[in-house]
Amino acid sequence: MLIDMDMRLRMRSRALVCLLLLALLGTVTTAAASPRAAAPAPATAATTATATAEKSSPATASTAAAAATARWGDRRLDEVAFLTTHNAFTNYEDSRWSSVNQSESVRAQLEGGVRGLSLDTHWYERSTWLCIISFGSDCYPSDVYLCHGDCKTFAGATYALPRQTFHGTMQTVVDFLAAHPQEVVTVFLEDYVGADQLQASLGRVRGLQDMVFRPDQWGVRQQGWPKVADLVTSGKRLLIFSDRSDREHLGVMYDKSWTVSNFWSLGDLGNDLSCVSRWPDVPLDRQEPGFRRLFTMSHHRNVPTVLTAALDNGAKLRNRIAQQCRSATGGRDPNYVSVDFHRLSDGSGHTPASIVAELGAR
Repeated sequence: MLIDMDMRLRMRSRALVCLLLLALLGTVTTAAASPRAAAPAPATAATTATATAEKSSPATASTAAAAATARWGDRRLDEVAFLTTHNAFTNYEDSRWSSVNQSESVRAQLEGGVRGLSLDTHWYERSTWLCIISFGSDCYPSDVYLCHGDCKTFAGATYALPRQTFHGTMQTVVDFLAAHPQEVVTVFLEDYVGADQLQASLGRVRGLQDMVFRPDQWGVRQQGWPKVADLVTSGKRLLIFSDRSDREHLGVMYDKSWTVSNFWSLGDLGNDLSCVSRWPDVPLDRQEPGFRRLFTMSHHRNVPTVLTAALDNGAKLRNRIAQQCRSATGGRDPNYVSVDFHRLSDGSGHTPASIVAELGAR
């Protein structure tokens, strides 16, 4: 009797062990067959570009080329016009400026159709004194920032808080381009930093190097500007110009070598409508064999106000292009039209955006 009970207990123990082993085996098999999904990495311009390149095929490349041609046709870069904002960074949304040239953030400007941005780059050396007197609100590190004059003089006028880093604004541009694969953006730098400082700042912008257009690699001097559709298809949709000549190796073009530009000011009263060159040795109608410079046209006053921008941005702008600048440049239209408060106009039915669209349809 005791022997039988002992035998039954052993058999039950063995059966229980077998069941446990089978259960464990089933758990392992299920886990192997269905591994837990990894958390997705945050999307960035760089990862988006990489993913697009990895998924590209002859069929998708053909579709992208067809879309670019449908959007831009056969027009070269020097045959299209872009709405451009003067001092795009001095606005009410990106920082606390007391005097501004634009109402919207840089991102909102891009979303609203702006395709050219003028920015002023300055080096700011960290100031313990400013950190102390601001009660900790101005303790920013040394870096390249966007300032309208000295980065330490007048808060709200020559700089604003929070301070706007150059690389942060450029990241906004690159992220916009990543999200809008048919668009081209140009950045114009009024440049007060060293080439090494600019290089370090640009090097922190994710995805930028994959998008920067380098004219030397495209033989622009010999063959002229490429078709915009070709820029779009290649992904080289970011042009950067500087008023400094020692940074072409960074992919930053020296504006005086690649563009013609009129003198920027309409005067205090807005009545100087003449269209004369910004550089006496580079006339607006300059001709070069096989190559035509891009024409950047500035149309704004010495001191920006909402009222004066509204007066200047409509019929006055349209007439100035047709009556002064077109003849001064030998019959050509501007490629970049730079204004203050780009959404404002005089009620004539003409706005900076509609005028640029009209130029693009010529």
